[in-house]
Amino acid sequence: MALVMRRVTLKLYPSATQATEMERVCDLHRALYNAALQERIDAWRLSKTSIGYAAQCKSVTQIRRDDTAYLGLNAQSLQVTLKRLDMAFSHFFRRVKAGETPGFPRYKGRDRFPGWGYM
Repeated sequence: MALVMRRVTLKLYPSATQATEMERVCDLHRALYNAALQERIDAWRLSKTSIGYAAQCKSVTQIRRDDTAYLGLNAQSLQVTLKRLDMAFSHFFRRVKAGETPGFPRYKGRDRFPGWGYM
């Protein structure tokens, strides 16, 4: 039996406090994305080693222990954010191998990070 994946996009009408909380959650996911990107860049520049998705997922556990802001977030949603970064790198390297001139994965500002996901 084939695995079927579905994407659901919901239109929400949050109250002011809910909207503030959702912005905080989105900012935390964006900060995680940018920190993971920085970690990959630093690892390559300093020691010519690559850090993969699995290694960064393991570090999420430590991040959640150290930073109480991340404790309230779902661990799987944080992994989806890391998977998003991993996909950006895999698309980048696929384009490099194809001989194209790809753009390197970027840091995300508020306007370039629309939301977060769940598995």
